[in-house]
This record gives sequence, C-alpha cells and structure tokens, in this order.
Amino acid sequence: MARSKRINAAKIWLSAAERSFWTAADRYERANGATYREIEIALPRELNPAQRQALVLDFIRQEIGERHAHQWAIHNPGAALAGGEQPHAHLMYSERTLDGIDRDPEQYFKRYNGKHPELGGCRKDSAGTEERLLETRQRWAEVQNAHLQQHGHAARVDHRSLADQGIDRAPEQHLGGRRVRQLEPEQREALLERREAEDELRQSQRELAPLDLSQHLHALTAAAQHREREEQAARMAEVRAYCRQALDEFRAELARQAERERASEAERERLQRPEAERERPQRPEPEQAPLLEPLPAIGIGSPAFVERLQAALAETMEQLRAQREQAQAQEPPPQRSRGFDLEP
Repeated sequence: MARSKRINAAKIWLSAAERSFWTAADRYERANGATYREIEIALPRELNPAQRQALVLDFIRQEIGERHAHQWAIHNPGAALAGGEQPHAHLMYSERTLDGIDRDPEQYFKRYNGKHPELGGCRKDSAGTEERLLETRQRWAEVQNAHLQQHGHAARVDHRSLADQGIDRAPEQHLGGRRVRQLEPEQREALLERREAEDELRQSQRELAPLDLSQHLHALTAAAQHREREEQAARMAEVRAYCRQALDEFRAELARQAERERASEAERERLQRPEAERERPQRPEPEQAPLLEPLPAIGIGSPAFVERLQAALAETMEQLRAQREQAQAQEPPPQRSRGFDLEP
C-alpha cells in the first residue's frame, strides 16, 4: 500500500508533529465549529503511483496552497468485488487560514477578530456548503483530466451526476469491502456482468457520439490564430532587424560623406593659399640710397667750412625726403576686411 503524508503550517508548534495540531484543534476549537474538513478522492488506475502522487500534490496546490494546515495520504487497496487496484486519497485540512500572525495553540482556534486580528484567532474559510462542494468536484475533475491528457490517456472524468450527463440509469450503490464479502456468488457475478455491460454501453456511446464540430472548429481556429501571431511576431522581428541594419549603414555613410567633405575643404584651402599669395602684389625692394659724397678736405677754422657744411646737410636732407616719398608711392594700399578692419 503506497502511503504519503504531509502537514503544512507556519508556526513551530504546528510543524512539530501532525498529531499535536489536530489534538490542539480538538481541544481549542469551539464546540459548534468544524475541527477539520476531509476530501476523499478516487485516483485513476491509468496513472502509476508516482503520477498519482503528482496529481494529488497538484490538486492540493490549487485547492489549498499554503493557506491551510493540511495532511494527506494515498491508499491503494484491492477492489473487493472486481479485484485489481482501487487507489484513492484522503485530504484532511483545517478551515483556519494562515495569516502570518504569531499565535499559541489556544489563540489560534479562537474566534476571529476583524478589527484587531492579532487579538483573535485565525479567520475560517468554511467549505461546507453544497455550492463549494460542487466547485471542488469540478476543479478535481479538471486537474485529473489534465494529468490524464498529459500522460497520453484517453480516459476522462466527468464530475456531473448521471442525470446531468443525460445517462438514463440509476447510480450503482457503493457496498464497501464488508458488504461485498457478505454477497452470494450469484450476486457478485450479477454485479460484475452489470458493470461490464455498462462499460460496453459507454464505450459504444462514445464511439457513436457525433463529433462536436463547434469545439473542434474552435480548437482549430485558436491554433491557427496562435500560428499567425507567431508568424507575425517573427516577421516584425525581421523587419526591425532590417531597419536597424539599414539605419546603421545610413549613419556610417553620412559619417564617411562628412569626412570626405572635410578633406575636400582642407584641400581647396591648401590650393587657394599659394594662388592668393601669387596674386598679392609684391612690394618692390627699395633702391639703395646712394652714398654721400665725401666732404672736401677743408680747414675747420675757415669761413668756407661752415657754408659748405650747411650746403651738404641741406642736400642730404633733400635726398632723404625724396627717397621716403618714392618708397611711400610704391607701397600698395592696405587691404580692408568686408566685415570689419583687422588693423588696430
């Protein structure tokens, strides 16, 4: 018999041992309150023990999560009537919802205080209504069918009653091992024949049932839309990649063109500088002023010395004035800027 247990709780006294939690629940839970809730679920024979355990854990994760202290076990006794495996699981959990507040066992099971949660017990999430039970049955069927499909089995589970499924027959009464052992051999054989006939009838009804074209069409449409979205996303990714590549190439070409223009401008400036220098009028070299004739040797004390000296100085000053005027006449006029004069 495969068996597995687990309890999940946040506090030390909760996780110390399973029995301590349920003992505290029996002791401190109020008299008219539910100490625990139990869900008994039949497991599909198509799954192996490891797959059944994964199925139970998946259901606990969806149904209870980390919100409730819980404990579970898987049993696989032999079927009393037909023999073979009869796997099922027992899930026991507390309706008290864990909220992270530190409480001792006595306070944990007190009435919830909405205004001051730290002063009361944990809030209870009651699942004892018929509506909640039907919702739980539906969720269990859904997760069970998902695991059957995942492992490649065609069998499916329907949580609805026989009447809701449109099956016109009375449900079979569960006898249990003790009552089955009390049956006569003829009664056992009749029950087995009835089950075999019902199984054959259900199989034939599934084979002859008309194909649900609307559901099939919906699945095909969804698959086509999914492929179209993937193809469109791939095309958009290619377009974005092409645009990025084209933009990078365009920017590189602009940079190369700007570099070529700067080089051409520098070359034009280099070629224009010698031409401007050639066009600029060259200033003629000033003529060498003739040397002054040496003064005749005369006596310094004679009256003629003073007259000759004055005449020589006057002639020299006249020559210097003539040379300056000639140099000024040959010098080109200074060039002016279009915007403003650069000369001080």
